[in-house]
This record gives sequence, structure tokens and C-alpha cells, in this order.
Amino acid sequence: MPTILHINASPRYANSESLRLAWHFIDAVQVAGPENIELRTLDLFDDGALPDFGRTAAAAKMAVFSGGEQTPEQITAWESARDVFDQFAAADAYVFNIPMWNAGVPYVLKQWIDIVTQPGWSFGFDPEKGYRGLMEGKQALAIHTSGVYAPGVPAAFGSDFSSTFFADWLNFVGIEDATHVRFAPTVLNGDVDGTRKVVEAGLSESAIGFAGKLSALGTLQLVNDRA
Repeated sequence: MPTILHINASPRYANSESLRLAWHFIDAVQVAGPENIELRTLDLFDDGALPDFGRTAAAAKMAVFSGGEQTPEQITAWESARDVFDQFAAADAYVFNIPMWNAGVPYVLKQWIDIVTQPGWSFGFDPEKGYRGLMEGKQALAIHTSGVYAPGVPAAFGSDFSSTFFADWLNFVGIEDATHVRFAPTVLNGDVDGTRKVVEAGLSESAIGFAGKLSALGTLQLVNDRA
């Protein structure tokens, strides 16, 4: 069964522009795609959504990669991190809604990225060839919103280290089939509703191709199950 993991990086729920657009896209995918698409959602700002990744988890990580033994506390921390990665790895496709915070991504999204981006999990490393993403064969759509910044504005209106960082991370872990959609600005905009409708139309169009790939994946899984 094809699975979409929706990562919500906004705490504003129904008041979030990025989340509303993500819902619009997911609805369009479900209409255009196979009936058996499974949707899983991770709200990063929910209490307990992510485990801490501090001293204990960092020590657990170093113990793993140095061949040392983990303490019971480190084992628990590492297993908690692995659970987050397993949820990520189990999905076939991803929808991210990402509001810009202070020119970057919200801190909980960075925390999630730091948890799942581990050697041997989402990437590998070769001393001669360098890094290699291990999440090949998956697709992603990322929705980026910002209140003041927009492409082409003067420097006094902000910078974008959010979408550039996130696009680089997707590529780093091997998710090369990625679409980035921007809705901006939402504050310095004389026609927010008009801009939103344009973005929604583009998302509806993107949903057709996104759903088509999930349909093909579902057919392949069905053939493999029968083999």
C-alpha cells in the first residue's frame, strides 16, 4: 500500500497558511490517486512528537560508530531516534509544510532532520567518493511560506535560508524527485487570496503527477505480492 508521510512544521494548525496548502495538496492527491493510499501525519509541535537528541543520544551515536558499548540510557535514546527514522523510511512519499522562521526552518523541523539524518540510516559515506543518500526512489513535495520575504525583494526584506537548506537536505539523503512550492509573501501582499488561488491551482496540477507515481508504485507492490 503506497504511503504518504505528511510532516507538519507549523504550530498554528488551521491558521497556518502552509498547513492549509498541504491539506489542499493531499486532498487532490487522494482524489487523483489510488484508493488505497495510506496517509500518516507527524505534527512536529505536538507534545512528545520527537525525542530529545542531546548528550545521551549523541553519546549513543558515537558509541555505535566507534564500536563501543552503549549504556542502558543510551540504548533507550538511540532506539527512540531509530523509531523516528523508521517512520520516515517506511513512507513512499512525503509532503512537508514549512513556514519560514527568522530566514530559516522552524527549530522542530531541524530537530527532526538531525534525528533521522544518521550514517547508515539515511546516508552513507565513502572515503573516496564522499556522501551518498540512501533514500532513493521516493518523492517529496515541500510547501514554503513566508510573511515578508519573497524571491526578488530587496535585502532589507529578508533572506531565504529555509528553502535552500531544505532542498539541499532532501538531495543529501537521496530524495531527488522533489517539488518545491512557495506561497509568499503573506503579509506584504495586496491580494493574498488571489495569490493563494494561484498556488492552489499549481498544487492541484502537481498532485496528478504525484498520485500517478503512487499508483504505479501500488501496482508494482501488488505484482510483487503475487509473485
